[in-house]
Amino acid sequence: MTRFLEPYSECIHDTVRIVAGYCFMLHGLMKFGLLGGDQVAIASLLGLAAIIETVGGALIIVGLFTKPVAFIASGQMAVAYFIGHVAVQGSPLLPLVNRGESAVLFCFLFLYLASVGPGAWSVDAKLAKS
Repeated sequence: MTRFLEPYSECIHDTVRIVAGYCFMLHGLMKFGLLGGDQVAIASLLGLAAIIETVGGALIIVGLFTKPVAFIASGQMAVAYFIGHVAVQGSPLLPLVNRGESAVLFCFLFLYLASVGPGAWSVDAKLAKS
């Protein structure tokens, strides 16, 4: 089965990066009051999260500064999980109960991207070639 998808691994890697960055950016835009979300104060912890999610998501989509941006995004999601989900709703080992499954998934997905990089369809890859 693994050989079946092996020829597409680079395409899948880049697509996962782009989709994850897009979803992350949408979370940030919602915090700015767009797309049906409630606007948060910029000078707050949620305001900082909105900036990281919007700008970081956009950078991850295009694959620019992917490793450091993904590392920061991963850390932000770890903090969001423990402050926004565990501290408020308890159950640190049950993300479905505390509604933190997206924070956990983003955290580890971005940690993975921070370790392996953006892939071939990225500005980082284009800059590395020149």
